[in-house]
Amino acid sequence: MAVVITVLLWAVYVVTTVLRDFLNGPHDFRFTMESVGYVLVVTLLTFSAAMYLLARQGALDRFQRHVRAPRAELDRHFAARQPSVTVLVPSYSEEPHVVRATLLSAALQEYPVLRVVLLVDDPPFPVDPVVQERLERTRALPGEIQGLLTEPYEQATAALIRFELNRPDDRDQIGAELLDPLAGVYEWCAGWLWQLADRERIADHVDLFFAQHVLRDLGDELMVTANALRGAIAEDASLPVVRAYELHRRLLNIFGGRFSAFERKRYASLPHDANKAMNLNAYIGLMGGSYVAEPSPRGPVLVPAGPGSSSDLVVPDADYLLTLDADSILLRDYCLRLVHFLEQPSNAQVAVVQTPYSAFRGAATRIERLAAATTDLQHLLHQGMTRFGATFWVGANAVIRKRAIDDIVEVETVGGFEVRRYVQDRTVIEDTESSLDLVSHGWGLVNYPERLSYSATPPDFGALVVQRRRWANGGLLILPKLFQEYRRRRRHGEPAGVPEMLLRLNYMASIAWASFGLVFLLAYPYDSRLLSPVVLGAALPYFLAMASDLHAAGYKRTDVLRIYAFNLILLPVNLAGVLKSLEQALTGTKIPFARTPKVRNRTAAPALYVIAPMAIVAFSIFTAVRDERLANWANAAFAGFNAVLALYAIVAFIGVGAGLSDVARGAVGLLYVEGPSRRQEPAPSTGPLDWRAMLYHGSLTAPGAAAPREAQAKAREKVRR
Repeated sequence: MAVVITVLLWAVYVVTTVLRDFLNGPHDFRFTMESVGYVLVVTLLTFSAAMYLLARQGALDRFQRHVRAPRAELDRHFAARQPSVTVLVPSYSEEPHVVRATLLSAALQEYPVLRVVLLVDDPPFPVDPVVQERLERTRALPGEIQGLLTEPYEQATAALIRFELNRPDDRDQIGAELLDPLAGVYEWCAGWLWQLADRERIADHVDLFFAQHVLRDLGDELMVTANALRGAIAEDASLPVVRAYELHRRLLNIFGGRFSAFERKRYASLPHDANKAMNLNAYIGLMGGSYVAEPSPRGPVLVPAGPGSSSDLVVPDADYLLTLDADSILLRDYCLRLVHFLEQPSNAQVAVVQTPYSAFRGAATRIERLAAATTDLQHLLHQGMTRFGATFWVGANAVIRKRAIDDIVEVETVGGFEVRRYVQDRTVIEDTESSLDLVSHGWGLVNYPERLSYSATPPDFGALVVQRRRWANGGLLILPKLFQEYRRRRRHGEPAGVPEMLLRLNYMASIAWASFGLVFLLAYPYDSRLLSPVVLGAALPYFLAMASDLHAAGYKRTDVLRIYAFNLILLPVNLAGVLKSLEQALTGTKIPFARTPKVRNRTAAPALYVIAPMAIVAFSIFTAVRDERLANWANAAFAGFNAVLALYAIVAFIGVGAGLSDVARGAVGLLYVEGPSRRQEPAPSTGPLDWRAMLYHGSLTAPGAAAPREAQAKAREKVRR
């Protein structure tokens, strides 16, 4: 009904307001252009509202139909088949305690064959001692976690060995003599997890969530199993041998992960592009091979090891990959349930399954709470997009079928070395483009309808600017691929669902048209004849539905107004991201991946993004006063409404003190400008001839290969003689 009402009121507006004004009376060229522009803006904004309503309808339908697989069915499936999973955690300049929580949440996945690889992307040889110390702590994390899990893994192994030594035939039942030690080891492991949770440092709501929902809840679940076994013993009941074996294996699965770290920037033969996609690509391209590290002037070079020869690096292949951002946390059965989903015969053509991340509850700042609210709304919308086959891979976490990304790999040679691109890196929203690549190769993507992953949201305006500017960049660049896919399907006679294409179009381009549309509505004094309460009526179902969704997710219904204000002050940020996309399209250059800061101290925002919201307030007040004098009451009311909400957003989300500090910091920064550096000829080297670099590069002008002038002159004289 909400979708129908929205579309119907939009049609009523076009007919009763615009067409009526064109048919009645004369009008000049200006009014004609205003009418076309206003109808275009209203149409695009109404379209986005209708897509929100359509997606949430799909989400409600999926939530209603979803049936959770029972625990015993999961254990039965993985007792018979154990496909391998490699968890890839790309990390760049992250705080070690943040990465530790992510690795531990991956470590405690209840999965039988699990490897966790930390892909450290920091420069390997920093000069700053503070950066060096942080890097060393990050490098040590896989070994620390491996050592931490040794004790419970040994307890689980000892329990399984005792069981195997006394194990009867699989068709038999076992009683208290074998159930009692099994219950005991479950109780011990539950207590170990509770003690680990008690020792965790709790500095904020993210630490609290990790301790409670990753460590303590897993301990609670193990204790539930122990109590069930104690209940069976008390009733003198028996358990099938196969089921008892599965319960023993479950503990090994929880604590039996294997950990390692990998740094692509240590190797000259791997791509060093400054983005997350190439960090993943570098490692995925090595999977399934053995390599020898050969020295070169620019660093070690990885070459495939010959048959029967020793190797310096062995990278096992895997059936599935789990990509996980270094600031995300998985609940304990994420991997188990999603791989089980992919293993079903009906899902053989699904390449990616994920649970779009949710926000950690209990944020300390208003802006973090509002950012969390928008994140939870996105979770709902992504679920609905799956209902219509319009899923996009959201890069914070996903389980990926390795065979599927092998289908979309692009291979090129750069500097004599092979570079494999599984995940596209043309834009900083690499997962969106890769989604279209998978679809064009016949693969599907699915959002699993549960909340099993959580990720941090920016705690202040400066960090939020970095994140949202990145999100707004790239959608327009990828849009041609969507149209190519639509044409490809038509050529091959494949059905191209209208809802799918419309939802994909809205996902990729709505930030652009919403940003420019809002600028026009705020800045241009449209003729009062174009304004109508019918437009507000068309938007009303959207805002009511969003208020309902916020309430269902644990927020206030009135947060819908705060989100509107939130988006007003983010308007300059979104515009900057869109304009950066247009710049990329014209120049063909890539931009480096801008990591969202995850620090406890406040991140300073660029002065422009603090001044621009203030300008919005000032201009809205000016517009309201001007239109009030011209008796243009609708425009005056809209401008006044925007002024009040934007002013509230500046005070509540940016902060007066923080905003003034960032503006002052930007002004002071303008006073320090580096002067133009004079081009100087390099001083002649007095060191020895670097013959290794000369042989490797084959040139005296290669980096590191320049010989002293005296040595070059002597060499030429010797040749002449």
